[in-house]
Amino acid sequence: MSYEYVEKLNDKFIDNNKEPTFEKSSDILTYTERDVSILNYLDESIQCIEDLKKKTDQIQRIIQILEKTRESGKKLFLIGNGGSGSLASHLICDFSKFRKLKAIALTDSIASITAYSNDDSYDVIFKEQLKILAEEGDIVLGISGSGNSKNVIEGIEFAKQIGCRTIGLAGFDGGKLKDVADECIVVEIKNMQHSEDMHTLIGHMVAFLMNEAD
Repeated sequence: MSYEYVEKLNDKFIDNNKEPTFEKSSDILTYTERDVSILNYLDESIQCIEDLKKKTDQIQRIIQILEKTRESGKKLFLIGNGGSGSLASHLICDFSKFRKLKAIALTDSIASITAYSNDDSYDVIFKEQLKILAEEGDIVLGISGSGNSKNVIEGIEFAKQIGCRTIGLAGFDGGKLKDVADECIVVEIKNMQHSEDMHTLIGHMVAFLMNEAD
């Protein structure tokens, strides 16, 4: 752990007339360590945002792809698991309500997801839905913190086979998703929370920066 901040924080907890110490009290030490952890987490978040600033060309391309999708009347499908699945559902509101894009989260049909999982495999829950709903020219956006979620990869690969454009949001080293998606923004940090934080930021930013519908 870096104690860069601890000395500064000790000024808040220890008499300024005494030398800073890290062993004065177990309560103080515990609280100070947590303060440092908070500051470190925020610093790592700032670094992730600084890294995203280097990907503005890619973000611009994704915005343009979604604007053209809306203009052509095509659909956007979002897929993901866990926190990424929740984000897929969340972003539907941003893209459909605020930007008038035909957006569908394939994470929302509990009946379909459990039926395919029970009868076939959890790996095909998105692919099988896309077989019924997706058409050439639609967009499929896959979100995966690891970049290796098998059902997301299968969904993206199937989408490409039928002529859909594909977008990925990944973390860590991008996993398989960075190789199979047409466009994939990778949050290059080995931390799932930071990856999900940045994916939320990217989704909100893309929706916010899209031109308003006519």
